[in-house]
Amino acid sequence: MIDLSWLQLGIIAIIFVWSGFVRSGLGFGGALFTLPFLLLIHNDPLFFLPIISLHLLFFAGLTVIQSERGTKDANSTSVNWQFVRYSLLVMIVPKLAGVVGLLVLPTALMNLIIFSLIAAYSLTYILGKPLQSNSRLIDIVFLIAAAYISGTSLIGGPLVIAVAMRHIRPHEFRNTLFVIWWILVSIKLCAFVIADVDIQLLNALWLLPFAGIGHLIGHRFHQQLLQRDSASFYRILGWILLGTAIVGISQVLA
Repeated sequence: MIDLSWLQLGIIAIIFVWSGFVRSGLGFGGALFTLPFLLLIHNDPLFFLPIISLHLLFFAGLTVIQSERGTKDANSTSVNWQFVRYSLLVMIVPKLAGVVGLLVLPTALMNLIIFSLIAAYSLTYILGKPLQSNSRLIDIVFLIAAAYISGTSLIGGPLVIAVAMRHIRPHEFRNTLFVIWWILVSIKLCAFVIADVDIQLLNALWLLPFAGIGHLIGHRFHQQLLQRDSASFYRILGWILLGTAIVGISQVLA
């Protein structure tokens, strides 16, 4: 781990508990709802993104495998494979372009982009106006944008969700997204290895139990989160994200 105080390390551990909770509970948000807080502690996305990526590979893969094994009907599945194929065909190339952007753009510029995107997302939650797609053309535009953003920062989830809501059923939602994230993140990590970026394996391992605690809590509450009206939850979270983004943008500009 980088040279941080025990207080900062403790805060990072708590943030990864939160990361595991939102990823498992909602099916997305492991990076979107945690990266802005992490960047306020250490402003280098290339340090935290490999850790978040490794955790996603582990927990997303574990969840999908458990769900598929637990399916009683051999002909049924918790994953909409048709949507997985469709989305990945659109997303692969812009995903690679986004990874290149992450590797070559200055850190300060990347942080500014990340915090600006998070501020934009937060407004959709605050206003109760989530992104929506209502045509095949908008589907493709959203998926291309999501792939590039995911390549740079892993926070393209809301754009993919806007498309997924048109194509997949609620019970398929989390695991279908997990399969998409797993494939996209694998590409990202391979690019990191090729570019000789430290994938922070040791740091990912010591933070894994904390993410695991959040994962277990989120897994237990997944069905309740799906069934309840979560507008108030997202609105509160939107205000927190907006405040964090404003602080982050101020730090970058300063």
